[in-house]
Amino acid sequence: MKTNHEETMVLSGGIQLFTVIDYIENSDAVIVIVHGLCEHCGRYDYVVNKLNSYGYSEYRMDLRGHGKSEGESTFINSFEEYIEDCNIIVKLAKQQNPEKPIFMLGHSMGGFISASYGIQYHDFLKGQILSGAAVMVLPDLKNALNLDYKAQAQTRIPNALPDKVSRDPNVVKAYREDPLVKKDFTIMLMGEIFIRGAQWIEQNRKKYRYPCLILHGGNDQIVPPLASHTFYEEIASTDKQLKIYDNLYHEILNEPEKDMVIEDIHAWIKSHC
Repeated sequence: MKTNHEETMVLSGGIQLFTVIDYIENSDAVIVIVHGLCEHCGRYDYVVNKLNSYGYSEYRMDLRGHGKSEGESTFINSFEEYIEDCNIIVKLAKQQNPEKPIFMLGHSMGGFISASYGIQYHDFLKGQILSGAAVMVLPDLKNALNLDYKAQAQTRIPNALPDKVSRDPNVVKAYREDPLVKKDFTIMLMGEIFIRGAQWIEQNRKKYRYPCLILHGGNDQIVPPLASHTFYEEIASTDKQLKIYDNLYHEILNEPEKDMVIEDIHAWIKSHC
């Protein structure tokens, strides 16, 4: 039996975090889903329904400043805020499912947040699945490492991702027309995640030791597959798997082959329950 309900979690500063819980009675595991830059948790409905059918409950939220959550649009004071927000959701999931193994699935920026969470909180989860995770300084930002992004914190950068998210034109169209997908983001967020945060994770990834399934599209034009290759090679985990899907774009969970990807996730989680 499945139930679906929404909760509001109150963060530091009184910010309300929009949270959706898809609960399966007698579930085998619980999965916390962390979305990417400019998007929202509602874009994972298909993934959630498939994972529910396999017997997993899901917890997902709109990150602060995204989707239906409060907070200044696509603005953060530090990337650590996202890590702590995720910890609130993990604690909720553990409180409501004390006997269940808990996994975290993070995509893109959400993959960065998940991996960072894994470094900070290395005993809370059963394992992690990272999809197209931004776990390195991206090539386009190599020349911006000394940028004083805080001096331009409120400047906004257009969201130029739509054509690169998927080979499926219907996904691209839905992304463009989705009123909850942000059309731009702040330089402050870019600097905290993709400059300071990316440098931090490069310096600390050897501390990461969770069991993990690392997935990436072979034709990802947003986050290069090198990010996942390097993370896989550098982390301390002994239980780790890397899978690159030839020709797939950035959102492997929204590609025509998405069912195959979700089945791979299911098989890995099943083997770790």
